[in-house]
Amino acid sequence: MRRLTIFMLTTMMLVLALPALAFAQDAPSTADLSLAMDTMWVVIAAVLVLFMQAGFAMLEVGFSSMKNVGSVVAKILVNLAIAALLFWAVGFAITFGTGNAIFGTQGWFLAVPAGQVNDVYAGLSWTQVPLSAKFLFQVAFCAVSLAIVWGTMLERTKFAVYVVFAVVFAGLLYPLVGHWIWGGGWLTELGMQDFAGSTVVHLSGAMAALAGTLLLGPRLGKYDDEGRPVNIPGHNMPLAVLGVLILWVGWYGFNPGSTMAASTQVADIALTTTLAAAAGVLGAMSMSYMYRRNIDVGMGGNGAIAALVAITAPCAFVAPWASIVIGFLAGVIMYATLVFVDRIGVDDPLGAIAAHGMGGIWGTLSCGLFTTPALAAVGEPGLFYGGGFYQLGIQALGIVACGGFVFIASLAVFAALKATIGIRVKPDQELDGLDIHEHGVFGYPDLVATDYQNGNGHTRRAPEPVSDTAEGTA
Repeated sequence: MRRLTIFMLTTMMLVLALPALAFAQDAPSTADLSLAMDTMWVVIAAVLVLFMQAGFAMLEVGFSSMKNVGSVVAKILVNLAIAALLFWAVGFAITFGTGNAIFGTQGWFLAVPAGQVNDVYAGLSWTQVPLSAKFLFQVAFCAVSLAIVWGTMLERTKFAVYVVFAVVFAGLLYPLVGHWIWGGGWLTELGMQDFAGSTVVHLSGAMAALAGTLLLGPRLGKYDDEGRPVNIPGHNMPLAVLGVLILWVGWYGFNPGSTMAASTQVADIALTTTLAAAAGVLGAMSMSYMYRRNIDVGMGGNGAIAALVAITAPCAFVAPWASIVIGFLAGVIMYATLVFVDRIGVDDPLGAIAAHGMGGIWGTLSCGLFTTPALAAVGEPGLFYGGGFYQLGIQALGIVACGGFVFIASLAVFAALKATIGIRVKPDQELDGLDIHEHGVFGYPDLVATDYQNGNGHTRRAPEPVSDTAEGTA
């Protein structure tokens, strides 16, 4: 009994002494705590941006026909996987690796000797978070840009095209533009302003989308015999709006996260982001009422996205009142662009060219108009703040160079795919839906499969795999 009592008292004394022992150790320094907070914020922001893939999935599913929703989500998954692996292998090094004015030449596969991270990745030496956090954040951006490409090519594109183009885009095209503007390239040296990627991420994705869509052609039934556009509504507007809201929330990782530090500037950027998005909804809905005398819910969502795209470049450089102007005009420009491309025969089911393309152009240019002297951490103040036309000219140059490069390069890749494996499914496959022909399953089996099995599809049985690479015609 005596031994048991001694053992218990000794154990209690040790337990009571543990806090004192802990405090006796060297306390973390302020620098250590600051780095830990910065790292945690960047990882959280990266997760928010990665979650935007769910937003793209819901948006595309909502605007698609029921017979194609399985293909949409399969495409989201494979593109995210390819983007992660290719950007890890080569894309991150091309974008941020130390190199020349065109591309980075160091840091392949994130293989960096200890203590040399900032020397190898000079393009991100301004933030001191660990390399793993830098990569997680930046690969999420690459995946978003790739997701934008397919918004215009829904419901008629071969699945293999997604795979092949994703390799080229994530491994080369996106990284090159990223290096020019963010990684120490020639536009970096000129002082181009693109805080979180209106051009790098959104315009790049939209220009690749435009190239693919021009070669792909419109969906069957999109235009009548006289060439007039016919509305092909999506099957689920609540899902589409859910996608918009997920993207909106994800943008708080996109824009504020681009500080790559847990600073007070995060709140200021979140404010300009919120005000712009809200104004974009009203801008697009106002255009909808003026043009059609009703409020188009889908266009309201696209207005929010266009405004978020537009504020992405200037979010850290402009005053709150300017963000409202930028967002509202982005919604107006998006709607006008969508009507225009529809009339000239460009079938854009998701409005990606209008929202991400024109939104990216307007947002990038707006830096040259509204950047304040106090916030011009990069480049010069905007025209409206006495900065003259210099910054506006640099912004325009960046748009032409980056947008033009991605469009021409993407057009070449899609043309090569069209001449070899083909980029479009056959007409009967498009009529039946991509779910059954490309994946062998239905996204909504209880609804679509029953209708298909009753003979309402193009054929009465699930087809055998197709080896013919002939193109379908619109």
